[in-house]
Amino acid sequence: MVVHVATQNQTVVAVDIGGTFTDAVLSTSSGLFTAKVLTTPADPVQGFMECVRRVLAAGNVHPGSVERVVHGTTLATNVILERRGAAIALITTDGYRSLLALGRHGRVEEERYDLWGSQPEPIVPLSHTFEVRGRMQANGDVLVAFDAIQAAEVADAIAALGVAGVAICFLNSYVDDRHELAMAEICRSRLGPRVSIVTSASVLPEMREFERLTTTVMSAYVGPVMSDYLRSLAESLAQTGVHAPIFVMESAGGVMPAALAASFPVHTIESGPAAGVIAAARFGGDCGADQIVAFDMGGTTAKAALVRGGRPDITHDFIVGGKGSFGGRRAGSGTPVKIPAIDLAEVGSGGGSIAWLDPAGAVRVGPRSAGASPGPACYGAGGVAPTVTDANLILGYMSSDSMAGGTMRLDVQAAIDAVTLTVARPLRVSLHDAAYAIHDIANADMAAAIHVVTVQRGIDPRRFTLVATGGAAAIHACRIAARFEMREVIVPPHAGVGSAVGLVRTDLLTERSRSALVPLADADPRHFQKLFDDLTAAAAEDLESDPRTMIVERTVAMRFVGQAHELEVAVPSGSFDARALQALEQTFLSDYRRVFGLDVRGAIELVSFRSQVRRSVGAPIRDDAPEGVDSPVALERAAWFPERGGLTPTKVARRGDLEIGRVVDGPFIIEAADSTTVVPPGWTATVHPSRSLLLRPADRHT
Repeated sequence: MVVHVATQNQTVVAVDIGGTFTDAVLSTSSGLFTAKVLTTPADPVQGFMECVRRVLAAGNVHPGSVERVVHGTTLATNVILERRGAAIALITTDGYRSLLALGRHGRVEEERYDLWGSQPEPIVPLSHTFEVRGRMQANGDVLVAFDAIQAAEVADAIAALGVAGVAICFLNSYVDDRHELAMAEICRSRLGPRVSIVTSASVLPEMREFERLTTTVMSAYVGPVMSDYLRSLAESLAQTGVHAPIFVMESAGGVMPAALAASFPVHTIESGPAAGVIAAARFGGDCGADQIVAFDMGGTTAKAALVRGGRPDITHDFIVGGKGSFGGRRAGSGTPVKIPAIDLAEVGSGGGSIAWLDPAGAVRVGPRSAGASPGPACYGAGGVAPTVTDANLILGYMSSDSMAGGTMRLDVQAAIDAVTLTVARPLRVSLHDAAYAIHDIANADMAAAIHVVTVQRGIDPRRFTLVATGGAAAIHACRIAARFEMREVIVPPHAGVGSAVGLVRTDLLTERSRSALVPLADADPRHFQKLFDDLTAAAAEDLESDPRTMIVERTVAMRFVGQAHELEVAVPSGSFDARALQALEQTFLSDYRRVFGLDVRGAIELVSFRSQVRRSVGAPIRDDAPEGVDSPVALERAAWFPERGGLTPTKVARRGDLEIGRVVDGPFIIEAADSTTVVPPGWTATVHPSRSLLLRPADRHT
């Protein structure tokens, strides 16, 4: 089946499921429509479908007219964090049964001196881990023949366990996977079609046994849950009358067909956060910014990522399911997953993050969140703990009827009661001082994520523009930017559903890779040209597209002989010949100096080869919001600004009433259906022709 994807005047529905809200965007030839509902954690499909129904009604679009559905989901991440994946078994090479259980022992920084520190339990217990005789050497020669009789006995033992999936990872199978294929065939014949079989060579045909093992195990662990979820989603959409193909956001910043996501679910682990970064990159580009810190604040977490030259930074190694709060950067616990993913730092601080007092009486915020249920106290759904949203409501930054496009009315008194009882009264401070403490500490926590992706890596954040997406981001963005002396903040149109907008603007993308350890001096360009051709063809086949219609980007992982880790180096376009090898060497040396600050010379080797294919399917965004009126200021309310001595009369305007080119001085509050922007004193906001808001310190508002 060929995936037909139109790109012009297409009717696209994009849905992003977050920890607190589910957001939908409908993009049509006549405009953009949005919807926001509370997430339904017990059954995410329920919230998904409610959001789809609302956004189709908002656009007056018949379900049968939808041509493409794009979905960003945290399902894979949640399955891993909550340990509710499928029951699986693991088959590995004789003598390597304990590899997963042994893991890599390390600790996150805050537990370095904890004498009682412990590692997370492995996803697959030893009781479900089996060995089979058979051994490949690193050059592809057979050292020990594959024992088919023992393999059948192992398959029968697994059948008795009643597992839903099997992960197969044999030593050196990235060079020759015939033993894995033989084991998989035996498992299929004895376990039946309902048991998912995953081989490491199909998931990650690259060297490094432990990373290949853990990535394969994660794929098998998440796979059955993801397949069931996508099947349920397709059935629910069909019952509503939507029969369009479904695409799923993958971790590297592209979308893939749902069938491919079900086959390689490990690539969706960072699905949700990736869409927000893509939105930031696109909207920043619309305003002429290509050096960006993408900042996404939702109800449960806040994320930060770098976009340089218009492209998000990508990593091929991150940790999932561990302790700590910085996601892929928290080495020392959790499970390494070796897939391409946007390089994100994440903190447990969002609109629903709960404020509390530690034993010393200091105010803390998060990482525990009120989530969608019961939610912040002001939601009136049973929550009693004070959250960042409650604090912002008390401070006057939010209106009681501005949540979710006015479909939710917030209970101000419930927020006051929660903050008073938990923070203000125990600390003997005023209500507004307590609320601002919660707000300010949340800012500090979220700034830590930006610190990780910039300062911690020797990057000066002052050279970057902050692009704020997510429902709560624009309330906090200027305060966070000021901590780093950043001089510009961009708040895109529809910022509160920014990740869903990013889904609409995302391209079809996947990649294939393979390890082949070769000294650069011995490299045969013809061999590697064929290798790249094969990888490109396989990646295009995954997307069921003609490679001639796609953008192809090739990279080689290189290192000096004797080193353990590599640098990814871009391969020049065109044929892979002797001149390309020379250019590759010079690029590697230059990149090595830039990254490590060392001018090293020595023998170089090629380690892995990667081909990424991309097809532009992102729909153009048309937003026919009104241009505004001559006198846009509609309201005024008291808001808390310490630099003005506390409660300050503050002008409030509807975002759609501000015409292009309009400049407003802070303090000022700009409200939209999906988000609120706070312009503090000393800042200005300008409406850009793209309808983004440009927020700058008052000394440079032009």
